[in-house]
Amino acid sequence: MMTVLPIVDISGLFSEALEDRRRVGEDLGAACRGTGFFYLTGHGIPPPLVANVFEAAATFFALDETRKHALAMRRMRNNRGYFEVAEEQLDPNAPPDRKEGFNIGLELLPADPEFDKPFRGENAWPDLPGWRTLMLDYFDRCWALGRVLHRGFSLDLGLDEMFFEDKLDAPIATLRLLRYPPAAAAGSPDGAPGAGEHTDYGNVTILAVDGVAGLQLQTRSGDWIDAPSIPDAFICNIGDCLMRWTNDVYVSTPHRVAVPKQERKSIAFFLDPNPDAVVVPVLGGEEALRRYPPTTGAAYLRSRLDPTYKTA
Repeated sequence: MMTVLPIVDISGLFSEALEDRRRVGEDLGAACRGTGFFYLTGHGIPPPLVANVFEAAATFFALDETRKHALAMRRMRNNRGYFEVAEEQLDPNAPPDRKEGFNIGLELLPADPEFDKPFRGENAWPDLPGWRTLMLDYFDRCWALGRVLHRGFSLDLGLDEMFFEDKLDAPIATLRLLRYPPAAAAGSPDGAPGAGEHTDYGNVTILAVDGVAGLQLQTRSGDWIDAPSIPDAFICNIGDCLMRWTNDVYVSTPHRVAVPKQERKSIAFFLDPNPDAVVVPVLGGEEALRRYPPTTGAAYLRSRLDPTYKTA
């Protein structure tokens, strides 16, 4: 399949040979400096597992409204649980998004000392056999993959290979199940998007798609292009927090989702740093610090997330 997005095989990041890992780091760095979006292969997450997650997501979204709303994000708080169509508005200049979704965060016990930190809390779990176990398995695999990617970023940026490790060992990560109703059933007002134009907030997004078209991204020249799916490959993109961390060496990219002609589902894993991780530019010296003063993972996410929900 022809695509303008780079395809990065990261299998070399699992190699014991430093030169193999550096080579992948350079490929990742080129993608992050360029489009900010890339396809990810060689990731090691089994395709049957991804298929099972899509099937489980479909089972949840098929539940009646009463069962879904019992797990509503407004009740659960901490950015976890269910949100309905038109509850989220990623682009403040467009109508609310025509999508529904379900968020899962890092699973912690109430006795865990991390539990009281920002964006912590209990996950919402539907009463569906095996659902929680499957989702936590996939969450953990994506989390591990995201940490491996950051080792590649570190090598490319000239940092210690494990620079990000202690900043991502208890992250504000979110596994988000998304469903976009088809255009004929969406009942969307004129101009309402599936998901409005935006850049992602965190460090990196790992996206699995079901093959239905909809995702579009803006090139550096300002044109909008489709990002077609490639079997067994994830679509990854850089978020604003990592852009800030690298003093804009890595660049996040505006993207959106058009209302699809048929039902569309996607599974996104958003990896944000630990709540108390200090986000400070690693490149650019004092000038970068003046431009981007230190913040924390939680403070930065809160500044971006609060405007997103119409009635939060």
